[in-house]
Amino acid sequence: MTKALEGVRVLDMTHVQSGPSATQLLGWLGADVVKLEAPSGDITRKQLRDLPDVDSLYFTMLNCNKRSITLNTKTERGKEILTELIKRSDVMVENFAPGAVDRMGFTWEKIQEINPRIVYASIKGFGEGPYTNFKAYEVVAQAMGGSMSTTGFEDGPPLATGAQIGDSGTGVHAVAGILAALFQREHTGRGQRVNVAMQHAVLNLCRVKLRDQQRLAHGPLAEYPNKDFGDEVPRGGNASGGGQPGWAVKCSPGGPNDYVYVIVQPVGWQPLSELIGRPELADDPEWATPESRLPKLSKMFQLIEEWSSTLPKWQVLEQLNAHNIPCGPILSTKEIIEDQSLVANEMVVEVSHPKRGSFTTVGSPLKLSDSPVEVVSSPLLGEHNEEVYVGELGLGDEELRLLKTNGVI
Repeated sequence: MTKALEGVRVLDMTHVQSGPSATQLLGWLGADVVKLEAPSGDITRKQLRDLPDVDSLYFTMLNCNKRSITLNTKTERGKEILTELIKRSDVMVENFAPGAVDRMGFTWEKIQEINPRIVYASIKGFGEGPYTNFKAYEVVAQAMGGSMSTTGFEDGPPLATGAQIGDSGTGVHAVAGILAALFQREHTGRGQRVNVAMQHAVLNLCRVKLRDQQRLAHGPLAEYPNKDFGDEVPRGGNASGGGQPGWAVKCSPGGPNDYVYVIVQPVGWQPLSELIGRPELADDPEWATPESRLPKLSKMFQLIEEWSSTLPKWQVLEQLNAHNIPCGPILSTKEIIEDQSLVANEMVVEVSHPKRGSFTTVGSPLKLSDSPVEVVSSPLLGEHNEEVYVGELGLGDEELRLLKTNGVI
């Protein structure tokens, strides 16, 4: 069975997380992803190691389904080889600092001359303007994209989310742009430039908060638990932020993740009031309608928590689901990695690695009926040098040896 992107060649000049997360998705979809690394390798191969002298989980979990070649693009021969690689590629992806690829001598205009059909995607921290040259990191992007100012509790500091919306979130946006450009190339015959900024991707994921910023002009936001509102969207704790109020309620025995998140829909209030032992609230005019409950959301979830805190979270989940009340347990990372349904759905997978034996990683969230994904190990540094340089570019064995001796690969 062919894969969705079979025949698409990707020159992957990315490092750390935002770029590698994008090219890994392309690899999962069937593209031939050739990761071009400096002879010293992607810096994350050695970061946060759990085992000595093997590629870190940071690297292995972001670089599956790729081939690895090494190349010193600062040398003249390295530039010549890079030119040949660009000629043979459909997509080129990089996430260097602004202007780095231009300074190598490969401007967009030059790349177009080499290969007019190539889709050249760049991931940067910010767009053009005063922030362009700021150094971009995951939480910096969260800070400047609207996430941190709206995450946390009213009386606490801004908080970062554990979800990597700045790095991997931007990677997903980049994949969407690349696929759109490849599709448009079918009609135009031309490649194009794809630019995605981390700040912009985070902002796109925070659009509901900009919705609420505009709603503030008409008064307080009733679905937030906050008592006071200024002229900007406050941090709303665990409030759902949507049309149906929600909150994380404590469960027994009171551990750090002994919580269930509960959504209170209009249709769910009657069975919920019975579950918590307060059936009279179903018909009480002070509680019976969504409008009557909105001013006292904190009290409502306090009543629910008085019930839930006496039971384990899985029992709370079972009882809520039995009444079709939207809910979900707070799953710890340990629970997720051991979750058999996630294993069965190939979202938690074991991958064999030639040096570390095996490692657990996240599988592809993109499930295509005609393009199944088999997650295969990340490559060793330069593992495919001979395969690419000799087998595909036609260099001789002796030249390959000299390239290594001279520090070109």
